[in-house]
Amino acid sequence: MRIRSFSALMTSTLALLFVFNSCVKDNCTRHYTYWEPVYRTKDQVRANIKNNSPREIERPGKIYIRGNYIFLNEIDRGIHIIDNTNKSAPKNIAFIDIPGNLDMAVKGNILYADIYTDLVAIDITTPQQIVVKKFTENIFPERFYSNGFSPNPTMLIADWVRKETTIKVDCGGSGGIFGGIKTADVFLSYSSGANSPLSITAGASPFGAGGSMARFTIVNNYLYAASESALNVVSIVNGADPTFSNKVQLGAGIETLYPFNNRLFIGSNTGMFIYDINNPTNPVKLGTFTHAKSCDPVIADNNNAFITLRSGTSCNVTTEQLDVLDITNLTSPVLLRTYPMTNPHGLAKDGNTLIICDGRDGLKFYNAADVKNLSLQKQITGLDTYDVIAFNGWALVVAKDGLYQYDYSSIANVNLISKMNVKN
Repeated sequence: MRIRSFSALMTSTLALLFVFNSCVKDNCTRHYTYWEPVYRTKDQVRANIKNNSPREIERPGKIYIRGNYIFLNEIDRGIHIIDNTNKSAPKNIAFIDIPGNLDMAVKGNILYADIYTDLVAIDITTPQQIVVKKFTENIFPERFYSNGFSPNPTMLIADWVRKETTIKVDCGGSGGIFGGIKTADVFLSYSSGANSPLSITAGASPFGAGGSMARFTIVNNYLYAASESALNVVSIVNGADPTFSNKVQLGAGIETLYPFNNRLFIGSNTGMFIYDINNPTNPVKLGTFTHAKSCDPVIADNNNAFITLRSGTSCNVTTEQLDVLDITNLTSPVLLRTYPMTNPHGLAKDGNTLIICDGRDGLKFYNAADVKNLSLQKQITGLDTYDVIAFNGWALVVAKDGLYQYDYSSIANVNLISKMNVKN
């Protein structure tokens, strides 16, 4: 009798626990951060490509210089126009709204920029009063988004609005709807709490990265633009009327372009390619240098190529180094030496001075007179660096917290000229 009573009691208790667990399971709370796209028609977006009021710098990307003006990419949103006549007090004078913009290049009075899949040519003769000259359509592939987001194919994303919500969900469930919002309609970036019903990348955002540094470059009358797997050749013989000429397949993982002596040095996340462009519309591969998978900007001079290899969100590796190659034989580059780094990004060379943006380790100045024995002469810490343009003792540096300018005419006494802050 006691055994039967105990058994009945256990059965009832287990049933209650099951019901209790089911109730808890059905009422879990989750906090989500997500990005909601702001859509505009293609005509609306194009009509707004003009000199709009200056806006604060939030996500600085690529940089370009023309005379006394700096053109600074705001990732996925457009281009800041900065009057740098007085380097100690640069002025943010205008913003060009170009949704989806990641790259740019300038020749003469024409600025070329990507606008998602299209190319736009803009007359910047008077930077305070730009004029759109032409759109060349479908040069670049569609933007890819993770986390289940699928953009409206009939519209363009003009901006993103960050939002947050807290909802109750089925803890054991999975699916593409939260709080009545389809995950295909928004970019879901973060979910707090364990056992989230959705697979989310914490801290992610929908803003493009576009590879490492420059993916646009101009050589004589041709614009070369790298996509993730191809080299697009665009004739700019008539600068205001760019015309698509050719697409050269390169393989996946293309990141950067660097021109030197009618050659293109192309960085990918698996190596460096050297292409001859003496026939500008038909680049021909000369040589290849292969390395472990890594994010990979490259620059070159007459004898050497310099490649920074780093880990990154798209690279998924832990390589952090500088490779120096002998390229006197362009068909067979040879590794001369590898130097350990912290998280190297963009780099520049001015005479025997090699400047490296070493991520959170700041800005580094090396004596490169002997490339087999680089010597660190100066390091500026306290900034997380991304890209650099340098010549004649002046460096323009993009960092996570701002746009810096330095005078390095004396390496022993590198001076900060100015800094434009990024919005917190």
